[in-house]
Amino acid sequence: MAIDWRDEGVVLSARPHGESSLLVSVLTREHGRHMGLVRGGAGKAARGLYQPGNRLSVTWKARLAEHLGNLTAEMADAVAARLLAAPERLSVLAAACAVADGALPEREPMAAVFDDVLALLALLMDDARAAEAGAALVVWERALLADLGFGLDLSRCAATGRHDTLIYVSPKSGRAVSASAGEPYGDRLLPLPPFLLGEHVDLAAVPPAQVADGLRLTGFFLDRHVFAPRNLGLPAARVRLARRVARGRVSA
Repeated sequence: MAIDWRDEGVVLSARPHGESSLLVSVLTREHGRHMGLVRGGAGKAARGLYQPGNRLSVTWKARLAEHLGNLTAEMADAVAARLLAAPERLSVLAAACAVADGALPEREPMAAVFDDVLALLALLMDDARAAEAGAALVVWERALLADLGFGLDLSRCAATGRHDTLIYVSPKSGRAVSASAGEPYGDRLLPLPPFLLGEHVDLAAVPPAQVADGLRLTGFFLDRHVFAPRNLGLPAARVRLARRVARGRVSA
């Protein structure tokens, strides 16, 4: 008996397969991250459809549930094309899609992650919120770590239990460390950017140095818990973004 379903999805990646087809990875609301073969997807007619970040109405069909399956789609929102004139935000989009593609388990519904991705896409497409892009990616990655079971505890100092002067994160436990407790070990701890400690933070006001520290922090734990165990490194798009921010070339 054939299997088929329809769902809303976001393109995470697309790579050539054969002469004219694509292997496409989409994050869907009800079916999680799903791979599918798009026949003719590399042709001119579908060239702009399967770009990372685009929102699609997806149909997936296969003879058996465990098969790769054939994927077809209709455009719901051409997110990638709308960001072509905003290269900094486009680089954040590329990084987020690559991280999600590499980090999320296949075919496991994760509605909270899907909603967080949609919220990030909405922010990136809002010209008035352009300055928030880099900090928003850090916040999104922190939430992704929590959804995957590797949440960071930044609520109090791991050594003293106090809530004030939290400026470090332990690379071993993922817990916050205060200035006084961490001072003797500062060179072995990760910097904790202040914007991750507040509930109602103006992300547009976060300075590039804090964004760089945030990307270093979430990148460390994504690499440690998600990518390294599978002998993978952080996705190239994510590495490039972090390097540009660290060098002060862009704020996002």
